[in-house]
Amino acid sequence: MSEAVLDASALLALLNQEPGHEEVARTIPDAAISAVNLSEVAAKLADSGMPEESIREALEGLAIDVHDFGREPAYRTAMLRPPTKHKGLSLADRACLALGQQLNLPVITADRVWKELDLEVEVRLVRS
Repeated sequence: MSEAVLDASALLALLNQEPGHEEVARTIPDAAISAVNLSEVAAKLADSGMPEESIREALEGLAIDVHDFGREPAYRTAMLRPPTKHKGLSLADRACLALGQQLNLPVITADRVWKELDLEVEVRLVRS
């Protein structure tokens, strides 16, 4: 069973050995991620020149619980737009938060602005 939901920024911190990667490493393999955020991570890795086979290998090797982005997550994500629009959160950001709400789990991110949100989900920063 998952203990936390990872944002793309948190997973990228782990993969790139950025500050805070130790915090993220402690949640693996008991972490969940939205398929939207997984796609965001894969895109960033592709942008850096990593081949698709290597991207798949790196991400599948982590054994993170990937949650599909279907009808219910789409509505949950949409309903987070009004309370987060003023902070400029992306669709992927809101998908992560919506999954955290759905699973009643904390979300782990490197995005400090999330701590300023008044939502029914715990936000944990990987770095201060």
